Amino acid sequence: MTINLASIPPDGRHRYAIRVYYEDTDAGGVVYHATYLRYAERARTEALRDLGVPHAELVERFGVMFMVRGLEVDYERGARLDEALTVETEVLEVGGATVRLRQSVRNKDGVCAVLAVRLACVHVDGNKPGRIPPLWRKRLGAMRSSSAADGVG
Repeated sequence: MTINLASIPPDGRHRYAIRVYYEDTDAGGVVYHATYLRYAERARTEALRDLGVPHAELVERFGVMFMVRGLEVDYERGARLDEALTVETEVLEVGGATVRLRQSVRNKDGVCAVLAVRLACVHVDGNKPGRIPPLWRKRLGAMRSSSAADGVG
């Protein structure tokens, strides 16, 4: 298992590039509000993969998975068809069975949406809480943003 250090910059924020497709938009050509949730999910999956701790392996080796426990979204500006977006994922806190993240979706003009995400680690057979395995905790902890480490945010 290797960490793709190039994907985790010194500021701790994982960046995932995405393009807005027609299927992502509403009738006006603006990204539909629920699409931001899919973008954030993809970015979290890729962040784990780049850390060398893919979600599929978490399920296979330990019988646990991450589920969204809570989510808040603030929409700042609409992204439009064919725009290039970047989803920045930063780890704010890693607990024994929970992770708190901030994900920002940006276009060339700035922030489109900010998601505050709380993940819970649960057993796949019954959704009861489970501990985050040590390697996952360590790698997620390594991704903590400098602002989170300083108590900001």
